[in-house]
Amino acid sequence: METSAPDTLILFAHGARDAGWRVPVDALAARLRAAQPGLRVEPAFLDFMQPPLAQAVEAAVAGGARRVAVAPVFWAPGGHLRTDVPMLLEEERRRHPGVRFELWPAMGECPEVLDALTEVYGALWRRGG
Repeated sequence: METSAPDTLILFAHGARDAGWRVPVDALAARLRAAQPGLRVEPAFLDFMQPPLAQAVEAAVAGGARRVAVAPVFWAPGGHLRTDVPMLLEEERRRHPGVRFELWPAMGECPEVLDALTEVYGALWRRGG
């Protein structure tokens, strides 16, 4: 069900020079769109790839978003997530004061992700890789 002001989930990844690096990020975005109809899901990248976070936020706001959640597609909260991303989000809060911004935890901090990986790696171990 589409809404006139869709919330937006931005899958925020580091990026790489190798174009194939983004394939799993785009695949995750597509799976989330299918699983959450009406939720706008877009990738964004810190380096090397397009769009950067500011451009993804601008597109979300232009599309009517009032809530933008940034889900780091990072395994752990290193320097980028502790320093760079909060500064980037603070700038977006200044640029778009009517929008609620959220920064979600890194993947490795989510028990549900760890549970899913436990299942996957357990299955791989049982079948021999």
